[in-house]
Amino acid sequence: MRQALTIGLNGLTLAALYFLVASGLTLIFGMMRIVNLAHGAFYLLGGYVGWSVLQRSESWGLGLVGAAIAIGCVGLLMYEVLLRRIEKEDMRVALVTIGVSLIMADQMLLSYGGVAYSLRTPDWLRGAFDFGFAGLVYPRGRLFTLVLAIVVGIALWAFITRTRFGMIIRAGVDDRDMVSATGINVRVVFAAVFFLGSALAGLGGAVGGTTFSLSPGTDIEYLLYSLIVVIVGGMGSITGVAVGAVLVGLVSQFALGYIPAWASILTFALMILVLAVRPQGILGRAA
Repeated sequence: MRQALTIGLNGLTLAALYFLVASGLTLIFGMMRIVNLAHGAFYLLGGYVGWSVLQRSESWGLGLVGAAIAIGCVGLLMYEVLLRRIEKEDMRVALVTIGVSLIMADQMLLSYGGVAYSLRTPDWLRGAFDFGFAGLVYPRGRLFTLVLAIVVGIALWAFITRTRFGMIIRAGVDDRDMVSATGINVRVVFAAVFFLGSALAGLGGAVGGTTFSLSPGTDIEYLLYSLIVVIVGGMGSITGVAVGAVLVGLVSQFALGYIPAWASILTFALMILVLAVRPQGILGRAA
């Protein structure tokens, strides 16, 4: 029982990290219809920025905030300079963002080398939390990741569904010309969405660098799993991304714990099954 509970918590905390990264992707990909294939590079750069800020300031919290703001600005710059004029041309956008991702990967390898980095966990997150039953103890740092993802998820859901700005975003996706006709600057709205989505990738990178580690290749891994989560949950749905992240996290960890040779296969099988039964994702809207 203790083993099953531990694997379940591993799945949930991994799902929390996937959610932080994939929620930014679903804002950009699902709501703006922009295929940002540099999102994984944003994750890794966010981790490196968080590590660099932590080394200089000795503040883990400042590292997380610095990573989110810095990557939000990088994403906004990429959108305004490279993507805004071609955002309706999916193939060109995909090729441009792949190019940006490759350039960023090379520059990060040049700057940080091929070694693994980890952000130093603050004192209050060190050690393990004792649940008081079944002999279950679990690292506080990973539990914090789960709590943070829940807070971010609730805040994003409320922002998108309960605020005027969120309604403008959803309306701008459905009919950009009509929203523009009401006097709203849709360009500014979409730029803000791109900043927020990129900032979430940067935050995820700093949190992931604390829980796990940062190294070349991590960007591709998290881009891939973020895409799977968004596809499974449904593009543009924050709740769907949460559901998708939980399913992907639990399936991958239970498979890794009991049938490790099939772990990757079962994760992709989950995506294929969802696409076969419900192509728009579990909570996505039909096109």
